[in-house]
Amino acid sequence: MKAVLFGIGLQWKLDLRNRGVLLTYYAVPLVFFLFISGIFTSINPEAYKTLIPAMTVFGVSMGAFLGAPAPLIEMYGGEVKKAYRVGGIPLWTPAVNNLISGMVHLLMMSLLIYLLAPILFHASIPASTPAYFASLAVFIAACLCVGTLLGLLLKSVAKLTMISQLIFLPSVMLSGIMFPAGMLPDALQTIGRILPAAWGFQALNDGGLDGAALLVLAGFITAALALSIWRIKKLKAE
Repeated sequence: MKAVLFGIGLQWKLDLRNRGVLLTYYAVPLVFFLFISGIFTSINPEAYKTLIPAMTVFGVSMGAFLGAPAPLIEMYGGEVKKAYRVGGIPLWTPAVNNLISGMVHLLMMSLLIYLLAPILFHASIPASTPAYFASLAVFIAACLCVGTLLGLLLKSVAKLTMISQLIFLPSVMLSGIMFPAGMLPDALQTIGRILPAAWGFQALNDGGLDGAALLVLAGFITAALALSIWRIKKLKAE
């Protein structure tokens, strides 16, 4: 247990020294929140009702798809993997440490949005705080599991940047956080539904504990974890 806690703490410190990770976990999501929230509430007086879920979905999607996979490529794609083997450390350790560290970072970022939005933009607070954060934890876990899988499957930062953007941009545009998803053509709505962001926004926007949305998010977690375990076994055999 001490070794696991040490690994998580070490990953936390590495994240704090990684400018790219800090940008995607905190800086860009919070700047986007401060800038876009003012525009949303000025254009649409009703935007305050969904402001907290919308900005949270944006921040979590950015951190999980653009930030979380990057350290894994560095760990599994270079000499670090050999060091783990020589030291007899299981190869799943970096992935788990990175996922838990990312979970803490994204929860903290989401908490900042939750606390600041009502003060700065008079945003509506979810009816049940415990239900909201329970759904938020499931949503973050689903996005991070997908991000972890990306970090394990891809072998270069260039490929990661391209693939991550192909997931992140549709997550933002088709999930309903920018404008109602019902305004989109049926084909685009269907594409949006195969990404965690749409289900996360549905769960958070309903105040939390939306059974159907949480079930789908649990499916994302299960599928991504199963594929990640398969990938780690392949890396171990290489």
